[in-house]
Amino acid sequence: MATVTVIGLGSGDEENLSLGSLRLMKAAERLYFRTEKHPVVSWLIQEGISFTTFDSIYEKHGDFISVYQEIADRLLAEAATGQDLVYAVPGHPTVAETTVQRLLAQGKSQGVTIDIRGGGSFLDTSFARLGIDPNDGFMLLDGTSFSADHLDPRFHILISQVYDRMTASDVKLTLMEIYPDDHPVLVVTALGIKGAEKIEEVPLWELDHEDRFSDLSSVYLAPTTVDEILRRRFATVVYIVAHLRSPKGCPWDQKQTHESLRPYLLEEAYEYLEAVDQGDSDAMTEELGDVLLQVLLHAQIGSETGEFNIQDVIGTLADKLIRRHPHVFGKDTAKTVSDVKLKWEEIKEQEGKGKADHSSLLDGIPMTTPTLLRAYELQKKAAKVGFDWPDIAGTQQKLTEEAEELVTAPKKKREEEAGDLLFSAINMIRWLEVDPEQALLAACRKFQRRFHYIEAKAHQQGVNVASCSLKTLDTWWDEAKTHESDARTD
Repeated sequence: MATVTVIGLGSGDEENLSLGSLRLMKAAERLYFRTEKHPVVSWLIQEGISFTTFDSIYEKHGDFISVYQEIADRLLAEAATGQDLVYAVPGHPTVAETTVQRLLAQGKSQGVTIDIRGGGSFLDTSFARLGIDPNDGFMLLDGTSFSADHLDPRFHILISQVYDRMTASDVKLTLMEIYPDDHPVLVVTALGIKGAEKIEEVPLWELDHEDRFSDLSSVYLAPTTVDEILRRRFATVVYIVAHLRSPKGCPWDQKQTHESLRPYLLEEAYEYLEAVDQGDSDAMTEELGDVLLQVLLHAQIGSETGEFNIQDVIGTLADKLIRRHPHVFGKDTAKTVSDVKLKWEEIKEQEGKGKADHSSLLDGIPMTTPTLLRAYELQKKAAKVGFDWPDIAGTQQKLTEEAEELVTAPKKKREEEAGDLLFSAINMIRWLEVDPEQALLAACRKFQRRFHYIEAKAHQQGVNVASCSLKTLDTWWDEAKTHESDARTD
């Protein structure tokens, strides 16, 4: 079995090259460099060391993954002939070196031993020159492939492979999801190389404004304690809620239970829906935060009692989303919204079969569901098995029938007949594919607006609403309707 011995060229010139790596290169019969673009290469040539590079492969492909895969394939093909070889890479073989990871993943299956040796990493120099103690918390990210969810602003963050302005622009936009535009960042190039080293501090927004990058460039961000940054993190608000529930927290939060919090979740959800209807994005942001607070409070209570925690909530949600979207995360297909809904219901039904048997198709609607929505959901479930009117005309006829029965019903039957009328109205609304809850909320808000207009008119004339005639009130009501119509056409 042939062996590919992988060595590191260090992070700088010959002063950073290990003696072991130098000896292996001098003794190698077949020596390959991933690239000759490294500060130590000119010195190695002077020392009489000959090698083959893979620089030409970079020009063949439009992406680095293809480049790295071809390099690994060529090395394994060379080793397959039975002769050992040495492969040298910049820095350390296992730090930001994709070709080595490819060799490790594929070597054994092809009968090739991959022997990893040492080499000074650019991390060693970065720690020394930037004063980083990785024990405080350190993150190394690839500038060509990281995302905002990878970032923890409490840690030292070093972003490597920021080799040109285009990459720097992508890095900047990602960082701006977490940090303010004027947050200071360091652009570090050729650390530890005399005459080439450069450390420059710039505000984040200016990161890609100049051509200050090379193959040896990285971006560094120091740990921060700035509230503006840390309070945007999910973990921070989870901690705040836990603190509110702690012995040193708030008496009101401490005394809450799952049961006592029930009305607040519903209240906050309705306030968010109102903000949506008003098109107020600031209010939507605030009200969604209030909804999230209720989720976090319940999760914290669950954590304290050992029932569940926020990780369980998130994990359960993630599992459900993936499970119910096989057309996205699996091999199924769904080309239309109808296809998605059908698949969703099929999966829900299969999930239900693994639980306790339901005694009715109408099970599964919480008893605490608002009555209007409960009626709507009951009708939807019955309709799925064909228990429904053949067309909307049936719902119209039923609604008229129930209205007549309510008007003629004796006093003791009026509540029952009123319920039948409301149930029939919801059924007709369902046929028209309108959400009855949202429709009634909109009607309530419309009534409030128009009645506020009546109150304002009465106030302008110095009279009490209660003292006005119905004719006057009706006139002002019609004015309010006209005013709303004019406002919509402006």
